[in-house]
Amino acid sequence: MDIELDPPHGITGFPIGMPTDDLKQAAARLGQVKVSNEGSTSTFRPMRVTALHPQFEIVFHMERGKTLRAAEVWNPRPGPEEITVRFRGIDVFRTPALQLIQQLEAMGETVLHNEPSFWTIPKLSLGFTRTAGHEVPLDTDGEPLYFQAVLTGPTDYYDFLLEQA
Repeated sequence: MDIELDPPHGITGFPIGMPTDDLKQAAARLGQVKVSNEGSTSTFRPMRVTALHPQFEIVFHMERGKTLRAAEVWNPRPGPEEITVRFRGIDVFRTPALQLIQQLEAMGETVLHNEPSFWTIPKLSLGFTRTAGHEVPLDTDGEPLYFQAVLTGPTDYYDFLLEQA
């Protein structure tokens, strides 16, 4: 299975703005679906739909409980299915995190590193984390060697961080 990150448009099969009911149906084709804060219109406790595949999960953040606002893909675990998550041809979860950041910067992208394990690319609306909830290979800086999750959202999702940089 190949998942292509296409910010600010979404990810393979899940475009930003996709209606909630359509998203739930599509997510069910990946595995079990878990919904939290069903129908919530709150900005602070948004509705989330999680697709639980045996080897990975995707958390979909819903805008006002109606449409897809952002998709967060978690690093696939080993298993019988070959799963690749790519951005512009780069394997996001098999390329060492710091090397991936260098490649993005070489593409001319503005990469912000405001927190120890978190990088964002405003304007493009990608966010990466190295935070792991389980044991993973570590890089020389003591952080996970590979990114553990990536989020893609609409055009302005991380733009507020440019003002803080």
